[in-house]
Amino acid sequence: MRRVLVLLVVAVAGALWYGVAGPTPAIAVDGISLSQGAFRAELNAFATHPGLYCYISSLARTAIFAPGAGRDTVAVSGETAWANLRVEGIAIDRYVARQLHYRPTAADLTSATHALEGELAQSAAQSHNTCAGTPAQALAQMPAEMRAAQVEDQASSMYLVSKLNSAIALTPASLQSYYNAHRARYNKICVAVAIVPANRLREFAASQAQGLGVAALAKKYSLDSSAARGGAYGCFAPTSPSYAGVRSDIGSAAVGHFPTTPIPYTPTQGGATYGLFVAATSKSASNFAQAEAAVLSDVQAADSSSANTVKASILYAAAVAIDPAYGRWGLGARGPSIFVPNLPGEAGPATVGQMTAVATSPYQ
Repeated sequence: MRRVLVLLVVAVAGALWYGVAGPTPAIAVDGISLSQGAFRAELNAFATHPGLYCYISSLARTAIFAPGAGRDTVAVSGETAWANLRVEGIAIDRYVARQLHYRPTAADLTSATHALEGELAQSAAQSHNTCAGTPAQALAQMPAEMRAAQVEDQASSMYLVSKLNSAIALTPASLQSYYNAHRARYNKICVAVAIVPANRLREFAASQAQGLGVAALAKKYSLDSSAARGGAYGCFAPTSPSYAGVRSDIGSAAVGHFPTTPIPYTPTQGGATYGLFVAATSKSASNFAQAEAAVLSDVQAADSSSANTVKASILYAAAVAIDPAYGRWGLGARGPSIFVPNLPGEAGPATVGQMTAVATSPYQ
């Protein structure tokens, strides 16, 4: 599920776990510093563990690595993007601690851990990435201090959102009410897929416009192994980690119809891009117990819009210092941000485009 504070929730509470940095910290925010060694350890963890890298890349929607060796394995733009997330996390954590006088309890941290694991799984599904291992294993691959800080930041983020006037309370009663008002969003969905070469997309669209059905379209145009069975791919309940991604891919298309606009799909990094179509072939009702995790994810996503407004205000007021090797702090179109160092071939603000490890299975 999408984390409650978009793009900031993978950042951490910093010095409360890492301690005060030396004279040349990588990041300093409101008197809290992250040392060069700690920051490099985080980047090295991504380089060492493909599963961790895949899940965090899916969540952050940013590229950290580039081909190379040694320091060049980590792209400058990737370092800057990760530094942005770290700055946001430290700033939010300090705000929650100082202004709201909040420190998470053991129960809060346990809840935050489960929420984080669920969010990593859903982010990977939504990005069409098949990551090695489970989200719990990815967390275990982090250095202990980093892992503890990630969980604490999740707890702080959830607490901050709970205090917003516009937020939907994350209580069982509120979630039940939200589910009751949006039951159709939580049906079990059986789907068919079609992966269509770019040079046949117009032909595919014309056939669909002429009334060719989902199964016939998949058999005629799809390169996926499911084509032989009419694109039938399986069924996804709200309890599935892939549910949010599948629901998003179907969009507003009616049952028994592919969407008219394909999703760009690149199964091999640097290879050809295809059009991915996902259709619901049937839907059946799910009860609240089955849908609760998906409901929580949707409520958190709705709350995140208000949270991002608060985040921007917090960052405007934050005192931030960045090692020039990782970028410079400035004001961009989306608010305060770290900009990529002015090096040959790399300039401008760190991007958040989806440049992550590609899926190793045809779909989901």
